[in-house]
Formats: sequence, C-alpha cells, structure tokens
Amino acid sequence: MSTSTDARRARAYLQHAAEPSDAVLARYVAEVGPVDAAHHLAAGTAPTDIQNHCRRDASWQLADTRLETAAGLPARFVIPEDDEWPTAAVAGLSTPATESEDLGGPPLGLWVQGESRLDELAAAPSIAIVGSRAATAYGEHHAAELAYGLASRGVPVFSGAAYGIDGAAHRGALAADGVTVAVLGCAIDTGYPAGHVSLLERIVRSGGAVVSEYPPGTRPARHRFLVRNRLVAALTTATLVVETGRRSGARHTARLAGKLGRPVLALPGPVSSTTSAGCHQLIQDGTARLVTSADDVLAVMKDRDDTEPETAVPADEAGRR
Repeated sequence: MSTSTDARRARAYLQHAAEPSDAVLARYVAEVGPVDAAHHLAAGTAPTDIQNHCRRDASWQLADTRLETAAGLPARFVIPEDDEWPTAAVAGLSTPATESEDLGGPPLGLWVQGESRLDELAAAPSIAIVGSRAATAYGEHHAAELAYGLASRGVPVFSGAAYGIDGAAHRGALAADGVTVAVLGCAIDTGYPAGHVSLLERIVRSGGAVVSEYPPGTRPARHRFLVRNRLVAALTTATLVVETGRRSGARHTARLAGKLGRPVLALPGPVSSTTSAGCHQLIQDGTARLVTSADDVLAVMKDRDDTEPETAVPADEAGRR
C-alpha cells in the first residue's frame, strides 16, 4: 500500500507529465492510482497511447524540487488522499459534461498558500465574484460592496486575482475582515499579476488562501486562465458575474457553474454600457438570476441550501430552474 508521501510525490511528478487538467492523464490515474501511473510513465511502461500523450521532460528530481519550493514559501500540495481535499466540490469536474468542454478531469492536486483549509472552504456557503478586467468605476464599486456585504456575514469570497472586478472583490472582502480566496491561472510563486502581489500577500495574511492547480514555476498562459475558471466555479456555492462583455472569461465561468448545477447570478449595469452587455445577456436568456445586493445573493444561496442536492445540468437548463 502506498503512503500519502508516495502519492504526493507521484502527483507532483504527474503534474509535469501533462497540463494538470489533462483529462486523458486524469483517467489513467483514476484507473491505476497515482503511484503506479507515475512509475509507469517514468519507466516507459505505461500504455502506448498514454506514454505518447504525456510530456517526456517530467522527472522525479523536478517533482522534488517543486515540493521543496512550495515548502519554502511556505505552501502545501493538497492531494485527493488528504483529509483537506474538497472531494464533493470537485467531483463534478470528472463528468462528461465538463470534459466535453475540453477542460479536463479533476485536479491531480492543488498548491495552497494560507491557513484556510480547502475542505472547509468548499463545504461552507461561498460565492465566486467574477467579471471584466477592464472594469468601470461602477463595476469595481459594486463588486467591492457586494463582497464586503457577503464577507461580513461569513461568506468566503472567491475570485481570480485579476485586475478589475476580481481585485475589487478581494479588496471588498478584506475590508470586511472576511475570508477571500484567490484561484490563479499560474503558479503561486509567479508574482502575477505584478500589481496584485501585495494583494495576494494580504489575502494569505488575513487567513484566506491562494490556490493553484499549477506547480511552482509555471508561467501564466491564456489557456491556463480558462482552465482556472472551472476551479472557481467548482469550489463555490454560486457564481456572481459583475460587469462583463458578451465574450469573456467571466461568462465562461458562469457557463461552467451552470454545468455543475450551481446558481449563476448577475448584476445589471447601465443599459448603454458595453461592459455590462454580458450580464444583461445572461439575465435575458435565463442563465443568471438578477441580483442587486448582498441580501439578494444570500436569498439565492439559501434557496439552494433548502433544496435537495442537484446533479450537474447543462447551463441552459440550469438557468431555467
């Protein structure tokens, strides 16, 4: 029987054999276990299709280096074999509905900086607040106000640490002395975005957490932010979109939240605002419920909490519930 140390080292190795969200590798790991999967790949004895699919530059030395780097931050590599793993929250990421979006299977592990435990954060009623990087003063004001109102009532606020709406949401939660969690599309040691390094440090110091699916040293890339969105949606009870265009990462997060059976909410903006056009469309087509205050958000979350657990459904169906 493998130990948790074996599994942790094996999963760190596997995160370098393919992108952490890779569905093909995730299915192989689920089939044979992380320790056997890592050793088979390292020895070249994995099935040919798996061997050809994975990168050849993974090494045990690199895995050990990444674990040592994390320990020095300090940070930890949380894996499914740990009690801290948010099992129920990420379970939906292994369904055909999410894999059909080419977003991969469940994470092989999550790198976490901060005192908050992932299992407790995922089990509590929580909110993802997402929106445009190119936010207006209107959007940033309301994102911060909504985050403040929710965090002050004990609701953890998740976002992606980007400029604009994400940053405003984190700052609003911090102003309320609440818990906020930043989910990154790069490694936790990358210092990205540069203008939010101090914000990320404040999140950790305040008792929140910085989370990434990517091992130390991984640079930001566009596709990684899209993959990150699925974690933001999965780890939270509901997703609130504040200011977004018709095509954006925030709408992508909302679509995934719907697929996972989570409520999607949207804040309306001025009718002439192109930065709120995506919110208006989400409301108009029934994907999102219109909210204007923290009380509105709490009412939706309470409605969900009072009902039986739902299975993941397509976004268009989730919006009509």
